[in-house]
Amino acid sequence: MSRREAKTALYEEFARMGKGLASPKRLELLDLLAQGERSVEVLAAEAGLALTSTSMHLQALKDAGLVATRRQGTFIRYRLAGDDVAALFAMLRQVAANHLAGTDRAAAHYLGEDRYDLSKTVERSELLKRVRAGEVVLLDVRPTLEYKAGHIPGAVSVPLEELEKFLANLIEDKELVVYCRGAYCVLAYDAVRTLSASGHRARRLREGMLEWRLAGLPVESSAA
Repeated sequence: MSRREAKTALYEEFARMGKGLASPKRLELLDLLAQGERSVEVLAAEAGLALTSTSMHLQALKDAGLVATRRQGTFIRYRLAGDDVAALFAMLRQVAANHLAGTDRAAAHYLGEDRYDLSKTVERSELLKRVRAGEVVLLDVRPTLEYKAGHIPGAVSVPLEELEKFLANLIEDKELVVYCRGAYCVLAYDAVRTLSASGHRARRLREGMLEWRLAGLPVESSAA
């Protein structure tokens, strides 16, 4: 093999990973897997895909070295191949936000114009201090399965669809801070809007669980 052929072969390996990322649905699946291990069935339901399509996308991700699997009884469970895959996914989003004008427009359309209102956000460092001091009630509004897989210490599991029920039983008059999957997860935005409309003091973590993990901050795994 010539030096040129060897170099081409090397870059073909790099391109395999790029091909694995070249699908919006596969990126959405990576976003879900960044929250924890999943079965095909759960991933299909969360991503709004048919089982066959989900399996095809997952196989493409596996071929690209981005996801790994394990067998649990009759089920195959998928997970990210490593923390570096989560970091790659986060960096891809950041590079898109930095260099593609359409990214900001699409994010504002999906998340709402209030995404620019930093007064409704809390930085990670501030949140840690206020949770430890007992000054806020921290709500994890992701699905319960994701909370069990890993959550911020001190957080209470309140999936978005159960938020109204939680408010009906809320006694403490503290500020509420909510978080979800990451910087582009709409669940926290919707939760803050619901809480504010109900007269509660509410803000969201500026990013989310993905960025929290990548920062090496403490994570707990337990029953909700």
